Amino acid sequence: MAWIRTIEPEDSTGDLRREYDLAIARAGRVYNIVKIMGLRPRHLRASIALYLVAMHGESRLSRAQRQMLAVVVSRANGCHY
Repeated sequence: MAWIRTIEPEDSTGDLRREYDLAIARAGRVYNIVKIMGLRPRHLRASIALYLVAMHGESRLSRAQRQMLAVVVSRANGCHY
């Protein structure tokens, strides 16, 4: 199994602390998928921005349809997220 160093929210500072605080405001916690990008807060911010546009931005697909597609892709990839 692969191992990726992560930074816990209580150990974060600066830009990463801000990103983690935003994650907590959005989801109530910092999920591992967010923590694995913690070493590169700029990349984390860009990834979250892409996610927010894809899942909440303007689209012909409803939010429910986008969620269903995300579940199918995650399942096909063997990802529990």
